[in-house]
Amino acid sequence: MKRVVVIGSGGAGKSTFSRKLGEITGLPVVHLDKLYWHSGWVKTPREEWLPVVEREMAKPEWIMDGNYGNTRVMRMQAADTIILLDLPRYVCMYRILKRALTYREGSRPDMADGCREKIDPEFILWVWNYKNRGREHAMREISELEGKRVVILKNQKQIDEFLRDPYAN
Repeated sequence: MKRVVVIGSGGAGKSTFSRKLGEITGLPVVHLDKLYWHSGWVKTPREEWLPVVEREMAKPEWIMDGNYGNTRVMRMQAADTIILLDLPRYVCMYRILKRALTYREGSRPDMADGCREKIDPEFILWVWNYKNRGREHAMREISELEGKRVVILKNQKQIDEFLRDPYAN
């Protein structure tokens, strides 16, 4: 396990999971949100985004968290391990609300400075619909890959068990 992609719904815990996995394995963690967003929630222009992701992918080892569908397939192709945090919708909804309250005065650690935590109807809908849209796209993409270790974690107990021994299985 040298190159790991972590995907899942907003609120699934991708950044927290990646940070913990990085501490356990010693692999460097790349939070794509921190690279994509700029102060004030300004997006990286599309023509600039691909080179940023390619630069990170060129490194020999990494844990890369985030969905970013326009680069997800190439990141999964470059990875040896793909982890899908497939938590229940209600857990993700609770966590995005909790996160919004926790970081309402500033940016969370895995986000660019100046991106004050917010919650808006568009994001709520994205999280709510992830199982029916984003997850299905990701599963289809994963099914077309060969030779990858794919780990699907469906609850906090499975996450905790995986983190106890991430090299098992």
